[in-house]
Amino acid sequence: MRGAAMSLTAAASGFVVFLLSVSVIQGQDGWGVTYTPTEICALKGSTVDMSCTYRYPTTIYSSVQETFWFTKWSNNVFVNLKTDPEYSGRVQYICDNNKCTLRITDLRESDSAEYMFRFITNLQSGKYFGRPGVTLSVTALQVQINTLKVYKSYNQAELTCQSSCRLPGHRRYIWYKNGQNIQGQTSNSYSGHIDPADRYSCAVEGYEKSRSPPVCEFTYSVALT
Repeated sequence: MRGAAMSLTAAASGFVVFLLSVSVIQGQDGWGVTYTPTEICALKGSTVDMSCTYRYPTTIYSSVQETFWFTKWSNNVFVNLKTDPEYSGRVQYICDNNKCTLRITDLRESDSAEYMFRFITNLQSGKYFGRPGVTLSVTALQVQINTLKVYKSYNQAELTCQSSCRLPGHRRYIWYKNGQNIQGQTSNSYSGHIDPADRYSCAVEGYEKSRSPPVCEFTYSVALT
C-alpha cells in the first residue's frame, strides 16, 4: 500500500516544501503518533527528513522494543524501510526521547508515498502505528514552452521551469542552453531569442545534477508574424 506521502523536519540537506503544516495525532488511551507537517514536496535527487513524536502508556515496567518507518504492509506484516530493497542504502533513522526522524537520500520519483511510523513495546497488545502518515511527493523538473513566435529573422520563446508539486519560493534557478549556463537567469522563467537547434534545460541552484531533460522541439504551437 503506497500513497503519495511523508512528514518532515526538512533539513538543509533536503529540498522540500511544507504543503500542510497541521499536526496529525492518532490514538487514544495514551497511544498516539503525531506528524508535523503531513505533506511534503521534494526535488528528485535531494534529501528529506520526516519526523514524528509518539506516546504510549508509561509505567516503571514499560519500554519501547522496536521502532521503524514503513509504506507497505499486508496481513498485519509491516515492511521496515531499512529492509526494503527499493530504499537500500538510502534510509536512516534518527530516534531519541519519543521522537523519530526518517531521512531518505537521493530521492526518486518512485519514493512518492505515504510514510508511517510503527513502534512496539513490551506491554500486552503494545504495538501501534499512526495513520494517516506523511505524504511525500517527489518531483522532477520539466521545461514548458509557454509561447513560441517565429519572425523573419529570429524566433522568440517563453519557457518555464516547472515541477509537479509546489517547490519553495525564492529559489534560484539555473538555465542551460546547449548544456552551458545562461548567465544572469535565476528565475523559473526564461524569455529570449532561440534557434531551432538550441536545447534548453533548467535546474535549481544547489541541485544541478537534477536538471530537467533538455527541450529542443521548437517547431509546434508557432505563431507566424
